[in-house]
Amino acid sequence: MIPVRPLFSAATITATLLASSIALSESITLPANSPLKDGQVTEEEMASILSAAQTQLVRLTDEATKAYRGQLTDARPNMPSAWMLMKDGTTVKRISLGEQGAEVPASARIYMYRAAIKAIAQGGEINAAAILYTGRVSEGSEVEALVIEHEHRLGVSANKVIGFTVDGNELRWSEPVSQSKPFEWFYDGDSRKG
Repeated sequence: MIPVRPLFSAATITATLLASSIALSESITLPANSPLKDGQVTEEEMASILSAAQTQLVRLTDEATKAYRGQLTDARPNMPSAWMLMKDGTTVKRISLGEQGAEVPASARIYMYRAAIKAIAQGGEINAAAILYTGRVSEGSEVEALVIEHEHRLGVSANKVIGFTVDGNELRWSEPVSQSKPFEWFYDGDSRKG
């Protein structure tokens, strides 16, 4: 069973994202069609790029997790939700699927959010995006997991999977696990948008 601990705020997930982003950054490479990749990226430039992406992803996931927390503790089924970090690097907005999104099952909403994010991202309006959704850690387990699927236009892309249990209104979190995720929302083929 996954060890769990109480969560006092979204800061715990944020701190974990920060720490694991550092580990993730050690193996990150910019997409071949990134406007920042001209074959001449120095180690100092790469460190600066990853630091900016990491700071913005921490802001995005902190705000998204705080907003999503209520869905985790209420009695209703958890539905996927998504947020985007605007081009200014500080404004976080929730993504709405409109009336059509309200009628589809959770798994279809994830695909709809991915398509919406890709359209917005390739239009150059955002720096980062995240989709939050839940599922079971394993078949037959009572422990659910929060998945934070995130991507930054500078080439950072991953999934955070965090097991949790709910006791009344209190959440207990397990240690997060990072999983690789294809970088696919911000660049398509050889286009150089964003």
